[in-house]
Formats: sequence, C-alpha cells, structure tokens
Amino acid sequence: MNIKAVFFDLDGTLFTSTRNVAATTRRAMTELHKNKVLVGVATGRGPAFVLPLMETLGLDFAVTYNGQYIFTPDAILSTSPIDKKTLRDIIDFSRKHGRDVSLGMADGVHGSGLVKFGETRTAQVIAGLLPQKMSGLTKSGFQNVVRKIKPQSKNLADNIRQPVYQVIMVATSDETDKIMGHFPELQATRSNAYSADLISKGNSKLVGIEKVGKKFGFDLSQVMAFGDSDNDLEMLAGVGLGVGMGNATAAVKKVATYITDNNNSDGIAKALSHFGLINFKHAESFISKDDQFNKVKEFHRVMDGKTQEMPRVFLPEEAGHRADFKVEEIVEFLFAASNANVPVFDELTQNLHAAIDKAAAKIKAQPIPEGENALTGEVDALLDLLYFTYGSFVLMGIDPHAIFNAVHSANMGKIFPDGQPHFDPETHKIMKPDNWATDFAPEAKIEAELERQIRVAMSKLSKTKDEK
Repeated sequence: MNIKAVFFDLDGTLFTSTRNVAATTRRAMTELHKNKVLVGVATGRGPAFVLPLMETLGLDFAVTYNGQYIFTPDAILSTSPIDKKTLRDIIDFSRKHGRDVSLGMADGVHGSGLVKFGETRTAQVIAGLLPQKMSGLTKSGFQNVVRKIKPQSKNLADNIRQPVYQVIMVATSDETDKIMGHFPELQATRSNAYSADLISKGNSKLVGIEKVGKKFGFDLSQVMAFGDSDNDLEMLAGVGLGVGMGNATAAVKKVATYITDNNNSDGIAKALSHFGLINFKHAESFISKDDQFNKVKEFHRVMDGKTQEMPRVFLPEEAGHRADFKVEEIVEFLFAASNANVPVFDELTQNLHAAIDKAAAKIKAQPIPEGENALTGEVDALLDLLYFTYGSFVLMGIDPHAIFNAVHSANMGKIFPDGQPHFDPETHKIMKPDNWATDFAPEAKIEAELERQIRVAMSKLSKTKDEK
C-alpha cells in the first residue's frame, strides 16, 4: 500500500494519558518526513489548540473542529462556519433547556465553563473516580457543583458576531439524538461521554482529509489514520488504512483495519513500524525531553552511523578535538564582534589567549575535588558552557529557537541525495552537496529571523510608548 499521508487524532491517540506526545511518536513523525510521508492531525479540537503543535511536531496540515477548519503552517485551506440563525437557535435552546454550550472559534472555545472544565486534567481525574453509569441525579448534582465554580458565559450572543465553526454541548449519548432533532441542518459527533460536537452536515474529519488530499496530491486510499473515539469511526473506515488504538472504543476496534497498542505504550510507533513506514526498535535509543538535543543526536546518527547510548567520558585527545571546535566558534564570535576590524580582532584574540592562560593557572592552583570523577567534571563544564551561551542570547535579546532550527536544517542538508554523508578523502571533513549553498546555507534565514525579532520588539516598544 502506497501511503502518502498519515493523520492522527489527538486525545487518546497522539496524546498519552498525561497529555504529552510520546518520545517514540515524535521520532516516528521525524522518520515519516524523511521517508517523504506527509503528517497531519484530524481532531475535534480547534486551530488555536493545534497551532503550537504545528511547529513542535513539524505537522504539514491540520483538520480541526471535525473538518470545519483546515489549515497548514502557512495558509488556511478551508473553513465552514455555522450560519448565524442556527447559532441563535442553539443559544435560545440552551437557555430554555439549561444546556451548557461552548462556541468553537478560530481563537479558542468560548462559553460554558463546564465544557472548559471537562477538558482539564482535573476533570479527567474526577471522571476516573466516578462510576461509569451515573444516575440522572448524580449527573445533575455534579454539573451543578461545577457550574458554581465555572458558570456559563452570559454573552454567547455577542460571541457569534465572529465565525463559529463548532458548538460543544453538554449532553450524554442517549440525549444527543433527541437534541439534534431541533437542528436538522447540523450533525453531532462525540469524543467523550459528557459532550457532543455539533458541526455542519456534510463535514467530518474524513471530508476534511479528502480536501487536504486534493491540495497535496493524494487520495483517501493513500491515507493512514489513527483514532480511538467514536468521532473517528468514519475516518478510520474511509481511509486506506485505519488504525485503532489499544485503548479505543469497541466500535472503533470493529471498523479499524488494524489494532495497535495503547497510547501509553508506543502504539503509534509500533503500528507505523508494522506497516513498514518507519524502522522502530523499542528502547534502542534514548530520547531527551530537550528537542534541540534530539535534533543534534539525529545529525550524529546520520553522520556517524550510530549514537552513544551509555554515558561515557571523553578521553584527553578526543576532548581536545571537541574543545578545538568550540574555540573556532568563539574566534568567529570575536571576529563578528570586531565588525571585521582586524586590529580590534587581533586585540580580542590576544585577550582570549591571556584568558585561557589565566583559567589554566587558576585550575592548576585549585585542589583536586575529592570524589569527583572525570565524567562529572566534563558534564559540569559543558553545561556551564551551554548556560553561558543561553545567557549571551538573553543579554542580546534574541530568541534562539528558530535560528537553531535553521542551523540544524543546514547541517542536515549536508546529507547527499543517496541519503549518506560524504567525507573528504584527505581531511575527512564532511563535504557539502553542490546545492547546499543555494538550498541550505543558513545565513539568509538567520538574518530574516533576526529582522523579524527586531520588528516585533520595535512594535512592542511603540505600543508601550503609546500607552504612556
């Protein structure tokens, strides 16, 4: 099967029970991109919730609000707001029947404090303590207690002046069909036991994925999708390969092509490996919570053919080489600081020599710490270097995140079309492909990002002055 795109539901699928994305899933998504497979999400959540994930996970696109709002990192592909008359009818209905509702808009969900509370970690813990079958009285009492803490918003009519893409209504599954009889132009889908998502008829996650496919050149038969809830049923049944999570509902498991492990046990990576989309070897290589470290580790895996999984010390000769690399960058830093003024640069490098001699004398004069081994000493010094580097960015007023990514992309661009690094036969330095300077050199991206940060800072400064 020629899979060109993979879509993930969020809650219960891409997210673990602690609302994190498993390290194996992050690595799997990186490998999917290397294998030229597009990656997206299909969720009942809104774009404001998903947007931060676009960069951190490298998503190509997102189908949000169950297909009502679709976008990429660069553009909005499709929106389907609910018409104003229907929204007014829903608000009137909610007031008459005491139904808590929230309105899903581009900037977030507005309205019911009960709905928002239901999405929190606290509510999930409470839900886990409650019996699966609650009496009407128990449910009513629970809702009333929460409403006292999180009351229903009273300005819903004002909110509908802006486009609304989804309505979330507190309702049990057995209540939903009766409620929907009042709104024939809408359909309901569910991802949990306490609320229903109301969207326009004719839209769904699957329809949204189909719209994305027309834009990016794939059809539904070339899609693999992961899900766990009943609002994933149509999606899993309609794509080429529907994967149900081990923690999925019985209905999902019935329609899924394949059932993987649960969301807390590397289910996504295992399924992708099972179908040959990635090469997953469980726990072979540790993954840090520091994403920038993981990117550099991936660079070394590609360039060196392996990574170091057991902590070890640098021996003197190797430590000297690593120090040489750092000194070269420090000298480049001083040259930039001198603004290419050679006499000033010479003075700075002389001061650097003197600083090295002074530091060496200081170290030799100190007593050797009892009990400290070489590994501890090396790690302590390297972390101080890292801390000083971040401190320099702080004092420069520069956010290094996007700049780091530009440099990382440039370094990964040194991989040749055959997927391997090439080394100079004499110097053994990593060679650069012919297209590296035009396609990967980071200087232009760094300059553009710095200009952006300056514009943002100037804008904030201007607003501050205006307020005064």
